[in-house]
Amino acid sequence: MAKVFSLEEVAQHKTKDSLWIVVDGEVFDVTKFQTEHPGGQKILSRVGGKDASTQFWKYHSQGVFNKYKPKLSIGTIEGKAVAAPPPPPAPVAPVAAPVKAAVAVVSSQEVEKKEALEPWGELIPFGDPSWYQGYPSAYYNETHAALRNEVRAWMEEKVEPFLNEWDEAKRVPEEIYKEMGTRGYLSGLLGVHFPTQYTQNRVASVPAEKWDLFHEFVLTDELSRSGSGGFVWNVIGGYAIGLPPLLKFGTKEVKERVIPGILNGDKRICLAITEPDAGSDVANLGCTAEKTADGKHYIVNGEKKWITNGIWADYFTVAVRTGGPGMGGISILLIEKDFPGVKTRKMDCQGVWASGTTYITFEDVKVPVENLIGKENQGFKVIMTNFNHERIGIIIQCSRFARVLYQESVKYAHKRKTFGQPLINHPVIRLKLAHMLRQVEATHSWLESLIFQVSNMDEQEAMFKLGGPIAALKAQSTVTFEFCAREAAQIFGGLGYTRGGIGAKVERLYRDVRGYAIPGGSEEIMLDLSVRQSLKVHKVLGMKL
Repeated sequence: MAKVFSLEEVAQHKTKDSLWIVVDGEVFDVTKFQTEHPGGQKILSRVGGKDASTQFWKYHSQGVFNKYKPKLSIGTIEGKAVAAPPPPPAPVAPVAAPVKAAVAVVSSQEVEKKEALEPWGELIPFGDPSWYQGYPSAYYNETHAALRNEVRAWMEEKVEPFLNEWDEAKRVPEEIYKEMGTRGYLSGLLGVHFPTQYTQNRVASVPAEKWDLFHEFVLTDELSRSGSGGFVWNVIGGYAIGLPPLLKFGTKEVKERVIPGILNGDKRICLAITEPDAGSDVANLGCTAEKTADGKHYIVNGEKKWITNGIWADYFTVAVRTGGPGMGGISILLIEKDFPGVKTRKMDCQGVWASGTTYITFEDVKVPVENLIGKENQGFKVIMTNFNHERIGIIIQCSRFARVLYQESVKYAHKRKTFGQPLINHPVIRLKLAHMLRQVEATHSWLESLIFQVSNMDEQEAMFKLGGPIAALKAQSTVTFEFCAREAAQIFGGLGYTRGGIGAKVERLYRDVRGYAIPGGSEEIMLDLSVRQSLKVHKVLGMKL
């Protein structure tokens, strides 16, 4: 049990040789920490023996508090309320399978109202999705709330306190990725039913048979709450777009050999499509794969650029040219890193530092024909089935990043004072926040609608009908992200321009913006595609002009 001190006892420890401070009722012994304090020893000495809560929260985030509490806390101040143990989780109600019924006219009195889940989180208005805050939603149930609680607890303990260090190191520790596997999170990020045939790992809060696309949404959203594109891309960036083609179109033998190790977090995979001269114009890629005379192997030559996770990947899902020009000559191969002729080198980019962006060279790489994913010269279809899932992942991340920037701005606007009053009292600041939140909420609502539609269509129907709307929302999400990054930086001022400290998320996300606006289809390509594709679809559906 933690020791309890009086304020008088703490006040006696205010010298260099014995220095204690109080933050939110917790007593910290910072004697040995003085030389490590980024702000210097003098700042600590000025609050020695005192309650330093106001000064601490002026310059530090919750992540810093969580990081140092286990190391430096020695007890609490007498009278501090002891947190009650969390209540046991409510039993999960069975989720009924969707039933197609005849359309009927129902009066408003007969419609069963959807009960809201319990309010949860910090309850900053619009700081979390509305269903977190006691508002009814048609999309979520107790299993989604249980998953949210589980992932946030893990993130707050294992990830958030260390994000600044990992960003500077440009790497996330391997044990974090491994834990993503053993906790079942990797298995739930593939846009398909939970792949129980390839793994024994399970998500603790959600039975595998209940897993749906809204669970994947919640999981990705809570990972993105970290406010670090580098972290998110490190743990899911290459994996979530590299494995689905193999899972859907690979041969049985290759899938059974490769997928279990990947889902367990022991091996890594990435998608390698983009080339130095072929980005959004996928149909004109030039990496070649020529069959050997005996027909048993492909010989691959070419380069791939800006490949997420490539330097750590054991497997590459690679788009190659096996036939003539255009989309009809593309195939997909699974290339393994230990094949002779595979070379990788890390690229230094503006943002998403910990994502492992890579330049890959294939020089006479001999690939068994069994590693063909799908059919020869029909790889463009495989790529297209992957695009919707990839873009929805990007949208989820951008939507939450924008929300993080809004939430951080609201918190800071209540702390920072200018001209004798908090920033939040200035109408111009409230106007900035209003423009941020209206775009965040609009993007999130459209995203929920599209995920619901994907959930209720087969893959072919979703590819046909939703490619245009998803492309449009991808562009909207990155524009919203960029807008919120700029406005948050304006609100934070110099702190939003400085790596680390209370403005760390703002500075880091500002760097990450272009890393989301370009990959998965640039904004300009997406906006044009959204109109072209939607017009084609609705012409087939019977559009009347």
